[in-house]
Amino acid sequence: MSNNSIHPSAVIEPGAKIGNNVVVEPFAVVKENVTLHDHVTIKSYAYIDGNTTIGEGTTIYTFVSIGTKPQNRKYRGEQTFVHIGKNCEIREYVTINSSSIENSTVHVGDECFIMAYCHIAHDCKVGNHVTMSNNAALAGHVVIEDYVNIGGMTGIHQQVRVGCHAMIGGMSGIPCDVPPYTIGSGRPFEVAGLNLIGLKRHGFSLETRTALTKAFKLIYRSKHSLQEALQMIEKELPSLPEIDKWLSFCKETKRGLVCLQEEAKLSEEDKKVLLAN
Repeated sequence: MSNNSIHPSAVIEPGAKIGNNVVVEPFAVVKENVTLHDHVTIKSYAYIDGNTTIGEGTTIYTFVSIGTKPQNRKYRGEQTFVHIGKNCEIREYVTINSSSIENSTVHVGDECFIMAYCHIAHDCKVGNHVTMSNNAALAGHVVIEDYVNIGGMTGIHQQVRVGCHAMIGGMSGIPCDVPPYTIGSGRPFEVAGLNLIGLKRHGFSLETRTALTKAFKLIYRSKHSLQEALQMIEKELPSLPEIDKWLSFCKETKRGLVCLQEEAKLSEEDKKVLLAN
């Protein structure tokens, strides 16, 4: 037995796939290509459209809109997808648009807490255990890694990456990549240092925290260029997974790192993507 609780006034179109112990409250709409896994709750007036999959145990609150076409003038009806992970809480009036590139997916990971009025735009990738506070907004092609906390009313520019375990204060504007494990806020954005409290809470060792502190100082508190600082980190600091992550993140930046004066060198292809979106 499915043990589902589907209110008679809810609209579930033929073709929608519904798991076990699913709750769909009054006046919610679930379109034909949607998949709801076990123990999902869709609250009243939520609207789930497109090729959308909602993971087990996730709750979608009132007036949320998921899977609608991207807000992108270049979109021409390509087949795109949305995937929401397990045990997420997506609060009132959140909007999560579908992707804009053929066969691509807007992805939200497991255990995410997306508070009221947040927006996740086309082609975004949001990791696991991410918290977005009220009115935070991601532009297109943004990547948010695991365990990131984003303060309320923060706007993140298209193509920006925010590294794992970073913490962004409320009402910030993020024009460039935010390195992992850091904390900062403001408009213009300022990096204050490492997210040491967060690192301690997640069990990072003293050795790791010390090494990351040295890496941070070489990037943000020395007079070395970014390339010089990265070379020094490779030579002088222990080969820890977190240091390797720091190095790879900084080396792969296309928009540049926040608070650094050096401009990122974009390829012609990257420039075309930015201009098109």
